[in-house]
Amino acid sequence: MNDTLALPTGPLADASLALVRQSVSTEIADHSIRSFLFARLVAEQEGSVRDAAYDEDLLFAACVLHDLALGPLGTSKARFEVEGADLAASVLTGHGVSATDVDRVWEAIALHSVVGIADRRGLLTSLTHRGVFMDAGRGAGIDAERLRQVYAAYPRPAGATFIRDAIVEHAARSDAAAPPYSIAAELLRQRRAETA
Repeated sequence: MNDTLALPTGPLADASLALVRQSVSTEIADHSIRSFLFARLVAEQEGSVRDAAYDEDLLFAACVLHDLALGPLGTSKARFEVEGADLAASVLTGHGVSATDVDRVWEAIALHSVVGIADRRGLLTSLTHRGVFMDAGRGAGIDAERLRQVYAAYPRPAGATFIRDAIVEHAARSDAAAPPYSIAAELLRQRRAETA
């Protein structure tokens, strides 16, 4: 495996990856891994891997666990970002991660879909957001060969709507999962308009 595709290892990284692979679809798990790989590529390109605030283990946990609520662990009692953040916090706390770092990962996951805010909340939150959105096709400037390597190892199905479908399914279960003006509420509104 080359450096582009190398994933962190250790008890927290291994547990996070195993939980995601057991709890969400392969498509969502691959999206989560790609999000980390893209976030790290952004950090490398911008030189922030040398920043004191850069922590690859926390970045891996934030990216890999960010959509955890879109599987059966999600209860739809809150928006998927918050449920995912709560689930991730439990994982990190169970592995002895400090409360400060648990809070940093919680924030990165809770804000990962919030355009205009995530970039202002510190390096971990910004990189998580940018990695997620790069996989959604937003973001340029990464070496095309490295992007090809990521997509070859963790393919994104053509024309896939798996994330949208999972968010809508989670949101449709309760009003609390789709509060007004959230991405979930908007996707649910679009789905209902399509099927009306």
